[in-house]
Amino acid sequence: MPSELDQRYDAVLAAVTGPGGRVVVGKDPEGRTAVTNFPATLPAFFKTFCTLNGQVEGVIAGDERLTFAELDRVSDELARALVGIHGIAKGDRVGIAMRNCPAWIVSHMAVLKAGGISTLLNGWWQSAEMSHALELTEPKLIIADEPRAKRIAAACGPWPIVSLPIERPIAEALAPLMEGDASGAELPEIGPDDDATILFTSGSTGGAKGALSTHRAVTQGVYTYATSIMCLLGIMQSMGNEPKNPPKTLVNVPLFHVTGEVPVLLNSFVIGRGMVLLPKWDAGEALRLIEKEKVTYFVGVPTMSLEMMNHPDRDRFDLSSLTDIAAGGAPRPVAHVERLKESFETAQPALGYGLTETNAVGCGNYWGNYIAKPASTGRALPYVEIAILGAQDTHLPQGERGEVGIRSAANIKGYWKNPEATVDAFSSDGFLKTGDIGYLDEDGYLFIVDRKKDIIIRGGENISSAEVEAAIYACEEVAEASVFGVPDERLGEIPLCVVVPAEGSDLDEAALRSFLAPRLAAFKVPDRFVFARESLPRLGTGKIDRVALKAQFAA
Repeated sequence: MPSELDQRYDAVLAAVTGPGGRVVVGKDPEGRTAVTNFPATLPAFFKTFCTLNGQVEGVIAGDERLTFAELDRVSDELARALVGIHGIAKGDRVGIAMRNCPAWIVSHMAVLKAGGISTLLNGWWQSAEMSHALELTEPKLIIADEPRAKRIAAACGPWPIVSLPIERPIAEALAPLMEGDASGAELPEIGPDDDATILFTSGSTGGAKGALSTHRAVTQGVYTYATSIMCLLGIMQSMGNEPKNPPKTLVNVPLFHVTGEVPVLLNSFVIGRGMVLLPKWDAGEALRLIEKEKVTYFVGVPTMSLEMMNHPDRDRFDLSSLTDIAAGGAPRPVAHVERLKESFETAQPALGYGLTETNAVGCGNYWGNYIAKPASTGRALPYVEIAILGAQDTHLPQGERGEVGIRSAANIKGYWKNPEATVDAFSSDGFLKTGDIGYLDEDGYLFIVDRKKDIIIRGGENISSAEVEAAIYACEEVAEASVFGVPDERLGEIPLCVVVPAEGSDLDEAALRSFLAPRLAAFKVPDRFVFARESLPRLGTGKIDRVALKAQFAA
């Protein structure tokens, strides 16, 4: 039977989307549920919500504070410069490689207004990973902060890069992009089905794939989250709990990740929520900013909330402004859920489940429901369909285990220059096949029990086992290697590598780590290495038996 909270949520959702409600719901061209009375392109999205929330401080970064109206104005100027000075045309890819900063946000807005495809480059990549992404997407321009600009120029070839001094106020930070005359530049007309963003996702076959979304897909992903927030706010108001502080979120997840881009960044434009930027994760600094700026909403990988709970100075800070403390990107250990309520008395716990390929939408588990079912990722968000897929993508009944499928208007268009992977990613009836194995209970709550793909999720970062193995095999002193995830209390999962050195080699862990350091982002390098002297077990197909190894070494 649905919980009281679920019943209240459904009642508010019916009011919000029903006759006279704030949200008008219809169908997109593929017959999926979609919001039809909000802007369907990102340029119109920014113009609309920056006007509605114009005087609200949209970005707080150290001493710099920018209203939503200022973000709109500055990004308009930069968009014209991209067109008139840098020659960006509709459909051109423009790479963004920066840490979280106001210039990142304005650049993303401007690229989309200029008709470009905003290509969000992982700021933690090393040269081989960055080169792969650049060769795949061939950006006409890369906008980078100084450290990443130097790294790309030194290791990735002659790509057109503009380096920004992002520590300076926004006008000075963007000055290198504004050198020239853009007075006659005209911004193109953008349609809902035009391409908007490329985000990168690790796959079980190795190098990162570029997940391509249209303007319609990105905006629908945002409206899914905005509608859910409307429902939760409506529940609070119906119980007499009006918000005590204006909404603010701590931006502590990378903006190049889908969680940072869609539910954190873009959703803040819709709901008029200030964004307090944290350039680099630090639990103590997060606690300080929550108190100083009266942050109301926190979302991060489970490791982040755990580190705040365990921080020795936690009790020194007034955290009473927090109303929600959410997690996404990785499963949160069940034991941590109850601790959250004890550690952050005013904040309700929540968990989200979605993928880069779904623009972060999927399921949500909130408040008392999360306490009651802490092992579940929750129910489907508004406008989202969840299916459990069996053989030939048949839909399995409640309680049976199969591959989790997600269908919504926010699903990606496909993988950039990879039609085979695009076809493989979807069922014949349009469900994105997640690679996760799960089941739905009698209340429609999703439980993830396994993963079909060889993906390791370390503190919210997706790591391809195949990619790490390929880097390890590049070492001539390695005869065999297998990489897989094992449980970890702090990070949820960590990569472990079992290595068989080549005959006669004296390869050790220090030497292998030194070899991998310039080839892989630090989070991808295995946390543990086991050196074996006998050949690894193999399946009848000749492949290394990863399952057997995982069973042997997981503990």
